[in-house]
Amino acid sequence: MKTQIKLEELAMFIVGYYLFTLLPFSWWWFFVLLLAPDIGMLGYIFGNKAGAISYNIFHHKGLAIAIYLLGVYFSFSLLVGIGIILFSHSSLDRALGYGLKYEKGFKYTHLGELSENNG
Repeated sequence: MKTQIKLEELAMFIVGYYLFTLLPFSWWWFFVLLLAPDIGMLGYIFGNKAGAISYNIFHHKGLAIAIYLLGVYFSFSLLVGIGIILFSHSSLDRALGYGLKYEKGFKYTHLGELSENNG
């Protein structure tokens, strides 16, 4: 993956952290919850197809933005925070080379096949 794309994803991660600091939660909650979206990997217990679906739900930036906007609309800071965590986690994953998964297997992503060097 090109350096420019990695830097763009890293910038989105930083924006996510900044937005989280504006919420009424301690800043350290951001880092405690940052890996929570990886619970979507549990779907792989049921096979590649279920794994890809569950992983992609927890790593879809569009869904993260929708949850964030619902939280803003309803003035519900917990929902805003969930959207920010999902978005930030996905941005960090993509900066590290992890993309949305194909049904073929965990290492097959929309960013290319994961190698031993990045996953």
